[in-house]
Amino acid sequence: MTLEKKKLYRSRDRMLGGVCGGVADYFGIDKSLVRIIFAALILAGTVGFWLYLLMWIIIPSE
Repeated sequence: MTLEKKKLYRSRDRMLGGVCGGVADYFGIDKSLVRIIFAALILAGTVGFWLYLLMWIIIPSE
């Protein structure tokens, strides 16, 4: 039995930066759900915006 290491990448299927698509692929959940969560975080305050921007810069593209 081999264990594959998952890597977090920004998705090519992107709306803005591919962050939500990459996070959704990594955790195996729906991309729309991740986008809704990020939108709620952005509307709740600036934490979501800064988190998305930081992830866009740090996470490599696929």
